[in-house]
Amino acid sequence: MTHRSSGGVQLKNAEVTWAAFDPIAYVEHNYRDLQAEDAEILHMVRDHFGDHFQKQGGGPVSGIDVGAGANLYPALSMMPWCDEITLFERSSSNVDYLRGQVDSYDRNWDQFWSALCEHEAYNSLGMDPRERFSKVVSVQQGDLFDLARFERRWSMGTMFFVAESMTTSHQEFRLGVERFMRALSPGAPFVAAFMEHSKGYHAGEHFFPACDVGESEVRASLEAFVGDFKVQRLESEAEVRDGYSGMIVAYGWRNNSDSIIPID
Repeated sequence: MTHRSSGGVQLKNAEVTWAAFDPIAYVEHNYRDLQAEDAEILHMVRDHFGDHFQKQGGGPVSGIDVGAGANLYPALSMMPWCDEITLFERSSSNVDYLRGQVDSYDRNWDQFWSALCEHEAYNSLGMDPRERFSKVVSVQQGDLFDLARFERRWSMGTMFFVAESMTTSHQEFRLGVERFMRALSPGAPFVAAFMEHSKGYHAGEHFFPACDVGESEVRASLEAFVGDFKVQRLESEAEVRDGYSGMIVAYGWRNNSDSIIPID
């Protein structure tokens, strides 16, 4: 569930009516145009993934975008190296949106692909990106917390505006990050993005919860599962909506940890 608008309601993930999420309103507000914050994120993502595979080489891998919501650019960022990309999403309305995009995604996503193509790894894809997207992308409905069934399944991964945007609980936030990291195989490159100090948001007419996190909480949630990684606050101003102070991007590589985070 890729999300980013306000309120003060205390809600855990299981208490939220995710089917009420409005992907059309969400895309119209967030992704009709390429905003400065997303352009900055795309720069980080394309360099991290592009440089990794230029150095490491290797054949096609499997990728996952956890909580894909109504955002295609994380999947686009993994596309040059994947022979399969799973868009893992809980909300039935977002699942319907994603499935409607697989065969030929909407034109607004072209500007995001163009930004990625500033790195040669994307520019040299060798085929139409829509054709490639339709061949490698599939949509799977599921709860983030159920990813425990798929430990070490994927070789690269993304999770954008999810763990902090599905609950007000810091414990659930940490568990969400854990589930994402555990789904990746050792050495897998990853990128995760977070809304900083979000107070909750609307997608259409409905309010959705958020957990108030900053750089220290993001770093602490990842440390058990990564070795070399960076946590970076965007330089771009927080202009997507009201109710947050900025965006944070974390990227690196999955380690071989077996740490466990309990949840009530």
